[in-house]
Amino acid sequence: MSRVCELTGKKALSGNHVSFSNKKTKRQFKVNLVKKRFYLPEEDKWLTLRVSTSALKNINKKGITAVVKEAREKGYLAK
Repeated sequence: MSRVCELTGKKALSGNHVSFSNKKTKRQFKVNLVKKRFYLPEEDKWLTLRVSTSALKNINKKGITAVVKEAREKGYLAK
């Protein structure tokens, strides 16, 4: 299973690890993912998602129904 947020589509970015001698080697900036269960009152069911912690902040701000609706419109989450 790839490390991709199911609500925002965030995934790992690549960059350089820079040593003290300024030597550059490739590295990855991975997403901070959490497996979490959410209750959708409109559909009367529980939904288990792997979401980034920034997506959790969006859920707290906007509400789970609005965030799930946006993710389904963008195609990140199946209907």
